[in-house]
Amino acid sequence: MRLSTKGRYAVMAMADLAGNATNAQMPGEPRPVALADIAARQDISLSYLEQLFAKLRRGGLVTSVRGPGGGYRLSRPSGELRIADIILAVDEPIAATRCKTGSTKGCTKTGARCVTHDLWEELGQQIHVFLSSVSLADVVERRVLGRSKPCNDINAALESETAAA
Repeated sequence: MRLSTKGRYAVMAMADLAGNATNAQMPGEPRPVALADIAARQDISLSYLEQLFAKLRRGGLVTSVRGPGGGYRLSRPSGELRIADIILAVDEPIAATRCKTGSTKGCTKTGARCVTHDLWEELGQQIHVFLSSVSLADVVERRVLGRSKPCNDINAALESETAAA
C-alpha cells in the first residue's frame, strides 16, 4: 500500500493545527491557525495546503475563520478526530489492492481477481482499523508508538506458550 502525499500532508497539517491552536487569551477556545504558518513549519506548499484544507472543511473536520487573525480551527476536539477520517476526507483511499474500490472486476487482464487479492484486501482492512483507532490527539501527544506489540514481544510470547505446553 502506498499512501500519497495528499494523505500524509493532510495528517501532518492537522497535527500541526491541533498542536498550535492553544489560545493564551481565552483558554478552552482554540485560536485560528493560519495556513501560511502551517506551511512554513511543515515545509508544505501553501497552495497545496489550501487545496487540502478545502477538502478537510467540506469533510467537516475543520472550520475557517475569516478576517485579521483568521485561519483554521479543528471542528471538534483532537481526541474525537480519527486519522482514517482525515485521510478519507482528502480522497485518499485506504486500499492495498490494485482493484478499484467497490468494483466487481478484478485486477487481472481477464477481469478476475488475482490469487493474492484476499491478502491485500485484508491488509487494507487492517490498515483502516488501525488508522480508525488512532486519534489526532494520540499523534500530537506522541501516544502512537508502542500501541502494538513488536515482533520480538510476539515471538517471546509464543515461545513462553510453547514452553508451558
